[in-house]
Amino acid sequence: MRVGTLGASAAVAALTAAGLTLPLAGTAAAATPVHADFNGDGFTDLAVGVPSATVNGKAGAGYVNVVWGGLNGLGPNSSTGVISQSYRAVPGTPEAGDRFGSAVASGDLNGDGVADLVIGASGEALTDSGHGHEGSVTVLYGSRLGFGTHDSVGFTAAKGEGEFTQLGGRISVGDYDHDGDQDLALGAAGEESGSLRLRPGPLTPGSPTTTEVIARYSMGGRTRDLATGDFDGDGEDDLAVTYKELEGAGSFILRWDAAGHPARYWTSDDYGQSLAAADFDRDGRDDLAIGYYQPNPESEEAPRCADERSGGVVALVHSGGAAFGSAQDCLTQDSPGVAGASEAGDWFGFSVAAGDLTDDGLPELVVGVPGEDIGTVKDAGAYVVLRGTATGPSGGVARNQDSPDMPGTAEAGDQFGAQVTTGGFDPDRLGDVAASAPSENAGEARSGGVWYARSTETGYPLGRPLTPYGLALPTGTKYGEVIGE
Repeated sequence: MRVGTLGASAAVAALTAAGLTLPLAGTAAAATPVHADFNGDGFTDLAVGVPSATVNGKAGAGYVNVVWGGLNGLGPNSSTGVISQSYRAVPGTPEAGDRFGSAVASGDLNGDGVADLVIGASGEALTDSGHGHEGSVTVLYGSRLGFGTHDSVGFTAAKGEGEFTQLGGRISVGDYDHDGDQDLALGAAGEESGSLRLRPGPLTPGSPTTTEVIARYSMGGRTRDLATGDFDGDGEDDLAVTYKELEGAGSFILRWDAAGHPARYWTSDDYGQSLAAADFDRDGRDDLAIGYYQPNPESEEAPRCADERSGGVVALVHSGGAAFGSAQDCLTQDSPGVAGASEAGDWFGFSVAAGDLTDDGLPELVVGVPGEDIGTVKDAGAYVVLRGTATGPSGGVARNQDSPDMPGTAEAGDQFGAQVTTGGFDPDRLGDVAASAPSENAGEARSGGVWYARSTETGYPLGRPLTPYGLALPTGTKYGEVIGE
C-alpha cells in the first residue's frame, strides 16, 4: 500500500457503544480518505484477523480486532475488542471452523469518505451438510463514530457456491471494471480446482452475493496473494495475482478494457507467497514486488532469480523504461547493503509491504523474514526495510525482538515478520510499520502479537507491542496471523 497525505491532527475522544471502547473522529478529517481509516479521523487503523480463535466456545470461529491509529499511533488502549459473527452489526453466527478473519481488506465502498472493512470467512458453512466450507465475505461499513453504531452497517457481500470453495481466503479491493463502484477480487479454492472471482460493485446491503469467475486454476490451485495497483499508468485499478497449483504455478496482472472485460496485461510462469504494488522507480507506473519468489518447476522457461533462492528472494518486476515486465530485479539478504545474510530457511519475502517511511516520495519496501535465526535462536524472525531510491529499493536495516529499540526477546519459533504492513498511524507525515509474530507465546491460549514501529526523522523510537493480553482480548491463538493492508 502507499501512505497517503494525512489531514490535520485530530483530538481523539472515546465512547462506549455495544460494550466496546471506540474513538470519536476528529472535527478535521483528511482532505482525501486515508487508507484503512475506519473512523475518518485522518489516521490509518490496523485490522488484525484472528481466524484460529475460539469464539463463544467454538474453536476456529475467528474474529477481527481493529486497533485505532491516533495522536500516539497504535496503542493498547484504543481498540474495538472482538468483532466476530456475534457482533451486533455482523450477520451470521460463530461456528467451529468458520475462520472469520481469514482475510481482511479495506476500501471506501459507499463513497462517504470513511474506509470500510472487508472480512473473509473462508471456512464458513452455508448448508446443513455438516462438512461444507463454502466461505463468505462480510462488509462492515466504517463511520465517524467507529464501529458498533447505527451508522456502522454490516452485510454479507459474497458467498461461496460449492462445498469446498473456501471463498474469502484472499481479498483485494479496487474499481477493476472502471464503472465508478469498488469491487472485490476474491480467492477461492475447490474440491478439484480453484478460481479467482470478482464480486462487482456496488457493495451495498441487499445487493447480489454472487461472484464472477475471472480465472481458473487446475487441480489443487488457489490464490496465494492479490495486490491492486496501476501497472500501466492509465490512472485505473489493475489486479496482480500469484497462485500455485498441484503441478503448476504462475503470476499475472489483469486489466479491464472499456467494455468491462478483464485481459492479461502481463504473465509469468513463476509465483510467490506475497505481493506489494508501488511505483518504486518513479516512472508513473506501479511496479510489482513478488515476495518469496519461486520458479515454476513445470515451466520450460529459464527462471529469473534462480540462483538466489536458498534464503528467499523478492522479485521486483517493472518496466525498465519499456514494456511492463521487461525488467526484473532480484533482492535478497546478499544484495548490496541489505542487512543479514541469505540462509536456507530464512523465508525472506514471506510477506512484503510498501510505504513511504521517510516522506521523500520514494516508497520503501518492507520485507518479512520470519525464518531468520537471531544468533543461535532458530526462526525467531525479523523484518528488513529496503530504502526507497530513485532507481528502486536498495540496502536497508533489519529489526527483530533483540534489537535495542524493539520490546521483547527473540525466541525460537516466534516468526516475527510473518506479516508486515505500513500506514500513517500517527500525526506525522512518515509512514510506520506494523509487523506480526503470530507464534509468540505459542501454546498459550492468547498467543501472537503485532509490533508497532514508528518512523521518525532521527531514527527508530522504542516499538510498541500489541498483544491479546495488552488489548484485553479473549482466547485468540495466533494474533497477527492476518493483518490488513
